[in-house]
Amino acid sequence: MDQNPDTVLLRSGPVIDATGLLLLISTITVFLLPLFIYFPPVPPSQRDALLETHSPIGVKHTKTKKKTTTSSSKTTINQLWIYPVKSCKGIQLTSSKVLPYGLEFDRLYTFAQLKSPFPLSTNPSPDEPQPKESWEFITQRQFPLLATVTVELFAPDPVKARGKPLYSDANIKDSFLLLSFPWQESGLRGVVSWVAAKLARGRSAVPERQVVLPVNFPSQAEIESRGYEREDVRIWRDVVSALNMEKDLPRELALYLGVSNRLGLFRVDPGRLREVHRCAPGKEEAGYQPVTGFQDAYPLHLLNLSSVREFGAKIIKDENLEQDLDARRFRANIIVDGPEENNPPYDEETWKKVSFTSSEAEGKQSKKADFHVSCRTVRCKMPNVNQDSGFRHPVEPDRSLRKLRDVDEGARLKGCLGMQLTPLFDDDDKKKKKLESWVEVGMGVEVGERGAHRYINQ
Repeated sequence: MDQNPDTVLLRSGPVIDATGLLLLISTITVFLLPLFIYFPPVPPSQRDALLETHSPIGVKHTKTKKKTTTSSSKTTINQLWIYPVKSCKGIQLTSSKVLPYGLEFDRLYTFAQLKSPFPLSTNPSPDEPQPKESWEFITQRQFPLLATVTVELFAPDPVKARGKPLYSDANIKDSFLLLSFPWQESGLRGVVSWVAAKLARGRSAVPERQVVLPVNFPSQAEIESRGYEREDVRIWRDVVSALNMEKDLPRELALYLGVSNRLGLFRVDPGRLREVHRCAPGKEEAGYQPVTGFQDAYPLHLLNLSSVREFGAKIIKDENLEQDLDARRFRANIIVDGPEENNPPYDEETWKKVSFTSSEAEGKQSKKADFHVSCRTVRCKMPNVNQDSGFRHPVEPDRSLRKLRDVDEGARLKGCLGMQLTPLFDDDDKKKKKLESWVEVGMGVEVGERGAHRYINQ
């Protein structure tokens, strides 16, 4: 008995040819793609968690033009920078509080490696005391990839936190630092992390590890619960007691940086700051004992873009050095600029005292921040490191600094660029024991005193 073809078709179900299958897949893809873009199927990062209750502080850096185009004839503050973790990426600000040890949030942390003294005895006597290992700070001079470790500052945002179930939690009301560095594991997990990074942050994103650090110094209870330890760490020739928080570091960070020794992370102790002497004003002149944290030697570093342009124009460039020398290589806190007729190159080297002032605006009071210009900044080889890629140029600009900027009798055969500053405070602040002032981008530069400088070594 012959079967009806229509009956056979109904029993076997619908037939989908290649064209229909392609159309079905295309329809599903078009429907799901926007969902993947706006709601990527990846777990939230630590940054995502912070953004729920906090907002990032800082502005995006834009490269400075060759010459200032402002209509103002005054020299002004062009940029402000802080470096919460020493030798890592900085954060550009529009304003900042000035404290005795420098700009607020500057150099709160430093990385250090545990080093053994050399040479070690090959046949040590049982009675002979063995030399102890010691912590020494590290910078881009030894580990240039520190330049690629991104640091973000997150401050509490009451608008975001309102209505959150944990709004009363003290952690939501604290500020935090977020460290990020590129890291992709091998094998399938690495492939998955690569795909997740693209889905979450865009085509140019790469997998990374993140570390959250507190801005406030931990309480004694937190120190004990987290297992932190107070240890000595060497900053140049100074040895200071600080809080070692290495337990918060992922092991991948040492591998990424190329640190073979034990890697530590030290938080400066606000009660054990280093006293600043040498070229800084004394206690009688400043009205307080100048101090600093994990800065190299003085509380702040000032740079003049006019000087950077003049010096950079004399360097013989190659493919590994940008044509317009990047001022970020010199890691200054305050960068000033102005028309060269009023701000000639290296004019800052004649300053002894300087004030940054803002005129009264509608509804705002005028502001003023005073500084003692303590000495020139004697450069090491760290400016050789590109602050975007972490590539360390083999010779420049260190070679040109030593050749062209050997200008300080106290630092012969060394290059100098920039000036070291010590904050000064007015008498009212000293009486109130509230030593602080403010600096903002756009503030005018007023030189209060000029004179010669001679660097004093440690």
